[in-house]
Amino acid sequence: MSVITAFLAAIGRHVFAALAGIGRVTLFAAQTVSHLIRPPFYLREFGQALIQIGWLSLPVVGLTALFTGGALALQIYAGGARFNAETVVPSIVAIGLTRELGPVLGGLMVAARVASSIAAEIGTMKVTEQIDALTTLSTNPMKYLTLPRVLAGALTVPLLVGVGDVIGIMGGFLVGVGRLDFNAATYMHNTLNFLEGWDVLSGMIKGSVFGFIVALMGCYYGMNSGRGAQGVGRATKAAVVTSSVLILASNYVLTEAFFSA
Repeated sequence: MSVITAFLAAIGRHVFAALAGIGRVTLFAAQTVSHLIRPPFYLREFGQALIQIGWLSLPVVGLTALFTGGALALQIYAGGARFNAETVVPSIVAIGLTRELGPVLGGLMVAARVASSIAAEIGTMKVTEQIDALTTLSTNPMKYLTLPRVLAGALTVPLLVGVGDVIGIMGGFLVGVGRLDFNAATYMHNTLNFLEGWDVLSGMIKGSVFGFIVALMGCYYGMNSGRGAQGVGRATKAAVVTSSVLILASNYVLTEAFFSA
């Protein structure tokens, strides 16, 4: 009986710890959003965050989309050949990229690059007491460090997703025309004919949510980093892992909300 009690107690501790963590993240997010309507606004920090999260993430997102589009075209052609349905390649590549693979893979790439960078930067600032210095200078660390990054993430990742969609569709086009012997005009006609505006818009909405999650997790774990190099390392790892899991979970929720009907 004592073994069962100990087992249940261990489960309960983990459940309560998870709920407490969710509560802390929720309060952190609410506090961050609340600063949107209250001055001062640090435009220089916001501009730097736009460059760091958006512009500098474009190469990795673009390359990921390009090769994903090409591989997707090959896979769909191989599967469609079993049912004499090779002509669906352009439409399925476009829909699959814009609705799912574009925002999800783009979000994961940004999480790997940006969440770790933000967590390491803010964690190092905490370890070296720079955040305490900001507070001493009457500067709110949440407004100065967190809000610009979270806002930049929510605004730039949808743009990255849109660019990634275009590059991914072109990757599928290059493989379809160069490798699978599709007619170029027919391929583009089928792509544009079956692709709807909501397919693109839904993916960009997902990108905005994913960008918010990535920046928020990087800031949260950076602000709560432990002391020393090990603390910063653990914060960086936790930011990337948590961001990735939340991206996949929120992707299901958003897909259910957008396309369940």
